[in-house]
Amino acid sequence: METLVLEAEKYVTGYLNDNLDPKFVYHNLAHTQRVVEKVKELTDTSSLSNNEKHILLIAAWFHDTGFTKVIEGHEKESAKIASDFLKSKQVEEDTIKAVANIILATQMTYEPKNELEGIIRDADCAHVSSKNYDEFASLLRKEWELTQDKFISKPDWVNDNISFLTNHTFYTNIAASKWEKRKGKNLAGLLQSQNKIKENTEKLKQKKAELSFKKHKLDLPERGIETMFRVALRNHITLSDIADTKANILLSVNAIIISLVLSNLVSKLDNPSNDYLIWPTAIFAAFTVASIILSVLATRPNVTQGKFNKEDVANKKVNLLFFGNFHKMKLDEFEWAMNEMMQDRDYLYSSLTKDLYFLGLVLNRKYSLLRQTYTVFMIGIVVSVIAFAIAFQYSGAVIP
Repeated sequence: METLVLEAEKYVTGYLNDNLDPKFVYHNLAHTQRVVEKVKELTDTSSLSNNEKHILLIAAWFHDTGFTKVIEGHEKESAKIASDFLKSKQVEEDTIKAVANIILATQMTYEPKNELEGIIRDADCAHVSSKNYDEFASLLRKEWELTQDKFISKPDWVNDNISFLTNHTFYTNIAASKWEKRKGKNLAGLLQSQNKIKENTEKLKQKKAELSFKKHKLDLPERGIETMFRVALRNHITLSDIADTKANILLSVNAIIISLVLSNLVSKLDNPSNDYLIWPTAIFAAFTVASIILSVLATRPNVTQGKFNKEDVANKKVNLLFFGNFHKMKLDEFEWAMNEMMQDRDYLYSSLTKDLYFLGLVLNRKYSLLRQTYTVFMIGIVVSVIAFAIAFQYSGAVIP
């Protein structure tokens, strides 16, 4: 039976390493190993037979393997994986059922019916009495975020943990005697954290109220917000310059290529002996022209109407920071509109936000077209080389 336990350890270690999603940062191999160690700790001084201890250890190794399949109902999958393994080792049916029942006892709503089930439940929840309880709890919270999109705020998480520890009960006397005291300390630490969170929340509310009062007094934007907009807009403009530079490089390269094609290759196509060059040249020229067109589209500016009226300014519908909205307006009208905007803090921030947003849309368009241009250029080079190679081969020419 000891050999079977070692085989189970080897199998589960490899199985979890190969099949468990890395997002399971709590219910992973390390957790399984901790549960196995806690089972050993609880059974060392118990009156269980060696056979019962071995069955418990096998169940402990397999109890969370079901997370490789599902989250809800993983206990049943774990029991099935364990049963399949034991059957492959030709283990007796009674032993297989005993292992499966112990694994199924790890379900949160299940009430253990015997000592073996109580031990596996206590070992599975032994982290409640660990000095590193906060770390284990944080890993479980992160796992829920990664695997189930369950985002729980810090106050709610502390409250949930307090509720869990308050209602938690050890099912075996040996676990209670070993771990109940440390669990109480962890609960006390959580209660302290809860009080600190309440105090901090009250302080934060007070600060927010003070800041809100100060903001109503301010006529000008805060320096931090100004810096944020300045940096963001500068970054957008820099990215736009980079995109234009890349597009111009592609435009220049393709213009040179098409010039060489027209001057060197096209002039040779009049000769009937060079008929085999027609299609490769046409393909080469087509991809080059397509790259040029996409490069031009990436840098071509959009034209806007350049006008607005007083009603647009009053309703805050026009972004005065973009030249395309005012380039056809008279100076006095534009100055009036700018004065109106600068006197309205919300309108000013809204205009800066819109300017940033529409710059982002322009960047998205440029970089999308630029990516397409590079793709067309790359595919064109490859296809053209292949076309010329095939043409030379079928013409009987020798490729130098």
